[in-house]
Amino acid sequence: MRCALPKPTHRWRKSHEAKTAPLHLAVQSAAESVAAVSRTGKIGGVLLQIDHVSLTFGGVKALTDVSFDVREHEIRAIIGPNGAGKSSLLNVINGVYTPVGGTINYRGQVRERMHPHDAARTGIARTFQSLALFKGMSVLDNIMTGRTLRMRSGLLAVALHIGPAAREEIEHRKVVEQIIDFLEIQAYRRQPVGSLPYGLQKRVDLGRALALEPQLLLLDEPMAGMNLEEKQDMCRFILDVNDEFGTTIVLIEHDMGVVMDISDRVVVLDYGCKIGDGTPDEVRTNQEVINAYLGVAH
Repeated sequence: MRCALPKPTHRWRKSHEAKTAPLHLAVQSAAESVAAVSRTGKIGGVLLQIDHVSLTFGGVKALTDVSFDVREHEIRAIIGPNGAGKSSLLNVINGVYTPVGGTINYRGQVRERMHPHDAARTGIARTFQSLALFKGMSVLDNIMTGRTLRMRSGLLAVALHIGPAAREEIEHRKVVEQIIDFLEIQAYRRQPVGSLPYGLQKRVDLGRALALEPQLLLLDEPMAGMNLEEKQDMCRFILDVNDEFGTTIVLIEHDMGVVMDISDRVVVLDYGCKIGDGTPDEVRTNQEVINAYLGVAH
């Protein structure tokens, strides 16, 4: 008997008007609006092209000849069982790891490897599985650290908070306040991040990445450890970032219901190899993908 992965239901695609509506009405409204409006017209040309990338750690092959592309304004999901190489692939894209083969073509520039500072400078932002926030600092100050690359004043001027440095900080704080409003964490803006619930800390982590004003946003399991309500909120924020800001998103997530609902295309890894690539409907009926998730009797 042929099994299948979860079928897309679009229950996470809430419209902006549905944010304050009762949950059952919001979900119904979202499903209807998504059914009526196709996202295809918003997706542009290729922004990122990964060609035949391989990565090894000693004798261990983390990635083997992986190729796929990411188009402008799309939500591109990377899925696979534990140990499939998903996070390693993100680490190659933003320069944390150096591949042993293949190329990375980002915005028309071909590289054999991406350096982290080049990734940040050219508009690639990243969140990680494990939170790396400054727990003793406030929400506002944590998000403010994401503005570092956009600051032009010297260290002495910033320390003394005088002249252009003071005016520049005011402008950066305006951007941070807008992000805080967008993520609906106004009530916690002055609180130490370490005192917040896990779901809110995840929002702060997302806010810090958004502070870079990225063109490409890499999200590594942004909903890991969240309850249903927190997942609904995070899905809404991810969709809003993509729709309102036009930010291209590459997402790793283990919740197949979420992946199938919010993604435009999905690439599937297993033991470091690509075994599937296509729309959610195409991937969920791919027998090789089903075998990787559910196992095969021998």
